[in-house]
Amino acid sequence: MLTTLAQADKAAPLVTSDLGVLAVLLIVLAVLFWSNTTRAGSKFFSIIPMLVFCYFVPTALTTAGVLPDDAAVYGWIKSYLLPASLVLLILALDLPGIARLGPKAVIMLLAGTAGVVVGGPIALFLVNSVLPGSAALPDDAWRGFTALSGSWIGGGANFVALGEISEVTPEMMGLMVIVDVAVANVWMGVLLFLAGKQQAIDNWTGADTGAIEELKRRVAEFQEKTARIPTLTDYIVMLAIAFGGTWAAVRGGAWLGTVAPVFGATVWKFILVTTLGVVLSMTRARRYDGAGASKIGSVFLYLLVAAIGAHANFATMFANPAAAGLLAVGAVWMLVHIVVLLLVGRLIRAPIFFVAVGSQANIGGAASAPIVASAFHPTLAPVGVLLAVAGYVLGTYAGLLCMWGLKWAAGA
Repeated sequence: MLTTLAQADKAAPLVTSDLGVLAVLLIVLAVLFWSNTTRAGSKFFSIIPMLVFCYFVPTALTTAGVLPDDAAVYGWIKSYLLPASLVLLILALDLPGIARLGPKAVIMLLAGTAGVVVGGPIALFLVNSVLPGSAALPDDAWRGFTALSGSWIGGGANFVALGEISEVTPEMMGLMVIVDVAVANVWMGVLLFLAGKQQAIDNWTGADTGAIEELKRRVAEFQEKTARIPTLTDYIVMLAIAFGGTWAAVRGGAWLGTVAPVFGATVWKFILVTTLGVVLSMTRARRYDGAGASKIGSVFLYLLVAAIGAHANFATMFANPAAAGLLAVGAVWMLVHIVVLLLVGRLIRAPIFFVAVGSQANIGGAASAPIVASAFHPTLAPVGVLLAVAGYVLGTYAGLLCMWGLKWAAGA
């Protein structure tokens, strides 16, 4: 079975061109959205949120050999459509409403970070203790997990930085990518599922969701007041704002990453694009949300969700004999992270929205935190961005703490 999977992974996918990949992703989304308009589909998606299928159907197509797990169009969507969508989604930003959300969002972000820092050493120690000698983890596994801690607290830049600090080999870095994709993607799918159950969960935990509901209400009232039938000019202006802002953020981020290397170019890009959206939300440009700016932004986000799902190929994890043990560490590690989040969330009665976004701001960073936030409500996407940027700041420092714990757990 494992041999068959490994050979299937090497075979060329059915769809190879970027245009074909983009077409398949859009067809998948179209079928899912159309299904949601039918009586049976809407009833089914009320049980399992449609966003979960937008994520895992492309994953299934990649694993089955229909789509490639690596294509230029995936990078293009992530690099350009994500910031473009953020500009349009943040146009309707209600800063006073976000300020009223209180400190619980930050507390859950820090709880998620703490779960990653302590979870790594605990997971490595437990899995190393139960594995037989023939399946023992490589001696340098702690170095790879040090790099992974940077990814699960800050993002790609922290992953590379901590990999260099721990002197991890390129082969081990490659294995960590498999662990990251497999474990983090499954957890993101769970968070998207929980978004559809937020009311039931918050009622059960007794969480105070008043500030979140008030923010939703205020934005909905603004959208209703400014709603109008969009003209061709409106669409052109909105796209110009989205991609003009993205271009400026990409160029500005590259420059700031050189002259102010406290952050990398990617982090600066998200800081700039978020700042642009906030500034525009204080001008008459905010009224473009009534013409459908947030809907266009949501289209971009759904396409990004599908692209991230298609980028994962779970068949590849069977190709390396060490992968199973490394995946076990990653799974236990994620479990500790979840337990810490749930304990702290229960203690402070945080809404499940704060728990989910606090987790994804660590595990996924700015590329996916706004996706999880917008799964709860499109108006909440900026909260995910702001927390993810804070996670970048924590990444390297918290990763160093985790490295010392991993060295102890490995007996290095």
